[in-house]
Amino acid sequence: MRIGELAHATGISVESVRHYERLGLLPRPERSDAGQRRYGPQHLQRLAFVRHCRSLDIALADIARLLEFVDRPEADCGDIDRLVDTQLSRVRTRIEALRRLEAQLETLRGCCGTHRSAAECGILRELFSAAGRNEEN
Repeated sequence: MRIGELAHATGISVESVRHYERLGLLPRPERSDAGQRRYGPQHLQRLAFVRHCRSLDIALADIARLLEFVDRPEADCGDIDRLVDTQLSRVRTRIEALRRLEAQLETLRGCCGTHRSAAECGILRELFSAAGRNEEN
């Protein structure tokens, strides 16, 4: 299949396919007599793997490491476990940051409970007040 067909089949842009190929996440495809890239089922499978890893917010460098293990099936999977543990830790850290953000927004929302003019809006007042406090620090 051609690059556009591969991109369409996986829901990834043509430019991303080329980028992943440059990074070594995809093996070099064969070329047609006209010089066009020709992709096979192994490219489709590998690209689906990359796409799924990206959906888990795994960095491209870490995906490359995972693919090294795919290419060396006899290797010990302890490094894979550690990679996923590290990713899980990153996600938990982001979740905590999002919870703090949620609490700040809930507090901000509590500053204005009725319909008023923008000039009387407690949310705007608090945002300007907090911005001033941040400028002082």
